[in-house]
Amino acid sequence: MSSVRDYAIGFGIALAASLVLTLVVRTVARRWKLVAKPRPDRWHKKPTALYGGIGIFLSFALTSLVLHRAPHVAGSNLLLACAAGMFLVGLVDDIWHLKPYAKLVGQIFFCTAVTMFGLRLHWVPSAVIDTAITIFWLVGITNAINLLDNLDGLAGGVAAIAALYLVYFCHVSGFVTAALLAATFAGAVVGFLFFNFNPASIFMGDCGSLFLGFFIGAVTLVSNSGGMRRNVVAVLAIPVLLLLIPIVDTTLVTISRRMAGRPVSQGGRDHTSHRLVALGLSERNAALTLWIVAALSGAVAVTVRNSSWMIGALLVPTFFMGCLFFAVFVGGVKVYQPVADEREGGGRALLPTLADFTYKRRLFEVLCDVAVIVLAYYAGFLLRFDGELVRPYYALFLNSLPIVIVVQLGAFLILGLYDGLWRYTSMSDLSRQLRAVAGGWVVSTLAVVFVFRLENVSRSVLILDALLLTVGVAGTRISFRLLRTWAARFQSPSEGKRVLIYGAGDGGELLLRELMQNRELGLNPVGFVDDDPQKQGRVIHGIRVLGPLDRLGEFADKERVDEVVVSTNRLANDKSELLAAVCKEAGLRHRRM
Repeated sequence: MSSVRDYAIGFGIALAASLVLTLVVRTVARRWKLVAKPRPDRWHKKPTALYGGIGIFLSFALTSLVLHRAPHVAGSNLLLACAAGMFLVGLVDDIWHLKPYAKLVGQIFFCTAVTMFGLRLHWVPSAVIDTAITIFWLVGITNAINLLDNLDGLAGGVAAIAALYLVYFCHVSGFVTAALLAATFAGAVVGFLFFNFNPASIFMGDCGSLFLGFFIGAVTLVSNSGGMRRNVVAVLAIPVLLLLIPIVDTTLVTISRRMAGRPVSQGGRDHTSHRLVALGLSERNAALTLWIVAALSGAVAVTVRNSSWMIGALLVPTFFMGCLFFAVFVGGVKVYQPVADEREGGGRALLPTLADFTYKRRLFEVLCDVAVIVLAYYAGFLLRFDGELVRPYYALFLNSLPIVIVVQLGAFLILGLYDGLWRYTSMSDLSRQLRAVAGGWVVSTLAVVFVFRLENVSRSVLILDALLLTVGVAGTRISFRLLRTWAARFQSPSEGKRVLIYGAGDGGELLLRELMQNRELGLNPVGFVDDDPQKQGRVIHGIRVLGPLDRLGEFADKERVDEVVVSTNRLANDKSELLAAVCKEAGLRHRRM
């Protein structure tokens, strides 16, 4: 039985080998002019060495040959052979640029071969159907990692994180050889990341991305076998959780390109990482953000693996719902030119379509509310009964759930929950949300008590449902605002006019958020001016309150200010006259917004 020490040795040897071999490959590629030149649809700004996947594969293969022992997994040698075959498919494509169909044939061949020893997802009882799904899974993940290789360090980082989690999953399932291979693989990829993280000095190419995607996808089949079959939620969810980032990215890119009338195979700056950069994140921060999401997704997978299926049935949908909101948020970033005619390109652009669903037709809101109602009610039962619903209470949950959904949705509609716009949700909308939630909960509680009688219903469940429903409804509606605020923190200063905001009260805070989030205004706030001595020196969303109005000229010279923006229309006459005089003396224009 391999130990943590064995995995650490495999990781360390592969890491050292990868550092040396990647350096050698980079040197040779530069000497032979095997470099990727800058292109309009790519991010790198100088010629960058290619074929970094050779360093990853050789370090993994050589370390595996040194450490590989008698296989504990049926077909592990076949898995290695197929992984090598997929590497060769990518290498041939890097050199001779295979036709897409030829590359797909090679992928299907090796993905089919790896299922010959019973490695399957075990998602459906039928072996034939499950094998077909598994082949589709392997081909999809292989290409998803290939598509994810669009930003320095992104594909390698996500693959390394998934591999480290797979070490754990394979080990606890008793597949120690697969765990050792995953540790070796992770070390090889991490060694490559020293050269591939922004700014990258070498790219992995298709020989690297196809190898990474196939190997990770194949090892998830091993980790999903055997001991986890008793937990159906774990069997279904863990492979998806471990590879959530490439799955979400591929789905988003496929939908957006189809909606924009573009070929799915056409490259472009429309991936999740590119959208994060468009929001203001640096390339490094965009990659790190997706690494963090991948790590969180893996942590959820571990929790699901070690929990009952009932807890997993709550945790997985909740996490997926959060990821859906993140995907919708980044999906709204403008990456294509607007479509002039809806018939043009065979469909509507992604941004108007998402906006239509989320803000106009209310379909997205209603579906999210249904999910929140179900999850809150289910979580109330789980919390009350310590995470395990025995038959009477499980039956009560199932029988009463339709009543709760229908009654609460109806109350939400009648009490005006759908009158506001999610995109512009603020604290002023909280009272309406609380009123709708309270009304919906009261009516649904009365309905449940009337139908099932009070002695059969847990009062604690109903109280927990009220609390969780409030958090869920308010949280979903404020999520886009929180995401916009988070993205604004990473945005570089606008190239527009440098402005001071006069007034550091509530109006000034609202104006600051508008200027930071709406870059089309071309105004870059650099400070506040306020006569209140208690506010001077304070920082609001990263912008400092500089001092009183009579020092405006001093602040304007120091901060190279172009204009003053007034945060309120209710300015006293004496203050208004003083502001006009001070601005005139400083040679600054002022206006109200």
